[in-house]
Amino acid sequence: MKVYLDNCVFNRPFDDQSHLRVRLETEAKLYIQAKIKQGELQLIWSYILEFENMQNPFHARKLAISQWKNLASVLARMFHKPVC
Repeated sequence: MKVYLDNCVFNRPFDDQSHLRVRLETEAKLYIQAKIKQGELQLIWSYILEFENMQNPFHARKLAISQWKNLASVLARMFHKPVC
């Protein structure tokens, strides 16, 4: 199964974990992350993830997130619809 994780999901583990919802979302992300590393899920990476991550003001977070591109099995590309 292919999965796409948006930038908010990649950043969730860095958020304040004292709130139950944030902690549950982090646990879900970590579970999916483990499945990707085990080869049970295929990660889709996109140019928009790259763009959004480059805007991240926290260098360590930016680096950690960018490394996920190496584990992606699908690179989504931008397709332009012809303008008539």
